[in-house]
Amino acid sequence: MGVQVEQLSSQEETQGGTRGGVGPVKGGYVSWLNGLKAELKKVTWTTKDELILFTKIVVGSTFALGLGIYAVDLVIKGVLNGFGALIHLIFG
Repeated sequence: MGVQVEQLSSQEETQGGTRGGVGPVKGGYVSWLNGLKAELKKVTWTTKDELILFTKIVVGSTFALGLGIYAVDLVIKGVLNGFGALIHLIFG
């Protein structure tokens, strides 16, 4: 088991090829940035209305989850206090 090293031709180096998908080779940063820009244009970005809606959903869900955890905590605390009172009544 060993590591394979791919040797780049001088043509790849001058034309901005990549080293096995690792990153741009010297002089290829401009073409890499152009490719990145082209890919970002393909992205379907959320609209402002969708962003506001999803933010409200996340904040509301977080608040509801927090209240749920608080309620469960109160129930557990009540049960444990009840057991403590029962033990205190039985054993003094």
